[in-house]
Amino acid sequence: MSERADRREASRSGTERAAILLLTLGETEAAQVLKHMGAKEVQRIGTAMAKLANVSREEVRGVISDFAQTVESQTSVGVGADEFLRKVLVNALGEDKAASIIDRINIGRSTKGLDALKWMDSRQVAELIRLEHPQIIAIVLAYLDADQSAEILGHLAPNVRADVVARIATLDGIQPSALTELDDIMEKQFAGKSTGKTSGLGGAKAAAEIINFLEPSQESALMEQIEKSDQALAARILDLVFVFDNLIDLDDRSMQELLRQVPAERLLLAMKGADEGLKDKIYKNMSQRAAEMLKDDLEAKGPVRLSEVEGAQKEILTIARKLAESGTIALAGKGEEYV
Repeated sequence: MSERADRREASRSGTERAAILLLTLGETEAAQVLKHMGAKEVQRIGTAMAKLANVSREEVRGVISDFAQTVESQTSVGVGADEFLRKVLVNALGEDKAASIIDRINIGRSTKGLDALKWMDSRQVAELIRLEHPQIIAIVLAYLDADQSAEILGHLAPNVRADVVARIATLDGIQPSALTELDDIMEKQFAGKSTGKTSGLGGAKAAAEIINFLEPSQESALMEQIEKSDQALAARILDLVFVFDNLIDLDDRSMQELLRQVPAERLLLAMKGADEGLKDKIYKNMSQRAAEMLKDDLEAKGPVRLSEVEGAQKEILTIARKLAESGTIALAGKGEEYV
């Protein structure tokens, strides 16, 4: 491979390299690979495929070569394919998510019913469920991932949001038969069949996780509405909402890992709204030179809009949650629900 192609390949993200590899496989083979991925992974790789341009033959060969070497280094003769797949998925996604995907692979189910909503645009899902009873909407949002549910919530009428989140917070699981029935309702609206998988849904923690992904203005308005109707419930939810100031509870190793992942300009903006205790915690976990530079930049930076500061803080919290989900860091949040 030429030096130029080598540099270009090295600059590609993992998603772009995966997109290049799938494009070389052809439509049928690529489809077989993609059907075993989650909705978000498919969307990311699909976007990368659409944006790829100027990929040289040398770069393609390099990606394929790297993939072959990775496979050779991570597999061995005598290891069953099923066991290898299980271990890879568990390491990547955790036991619960891996079990769901393995079931889908083994049984050959297509993604339908409630699971089909995970593949849809948030605006489409909101349009699909907006006329349902708030309790039905609450169950649907509790079933989906928190970040997707937050987006869907943003497309619902303001007067519906507080009611739905309150219902999620007070939802104490759901009977398998009821979930299957709801799955059938969704099927009749866009065709499909029940997946048969159930789990405990709802609770104050589920509501807090969805709120964590809302825009600051939406979050404030929503909590004000819930507080008006049920102060105790609002207090329970707020005790579990992970906010920027909660980062002070990170252990030093976790804080250092988080700071490595946060762009310097976003950290600077977020720090404009941080209290002194959190600032000291951040300085402590940086090199002396980096801490001094950050202090100087903060002093030199003029006034900024509160919305910009809150936006930067939300971005950092999103990074923190993703690192926590992967097991890279440990979050210690309110109510000790984040571990």
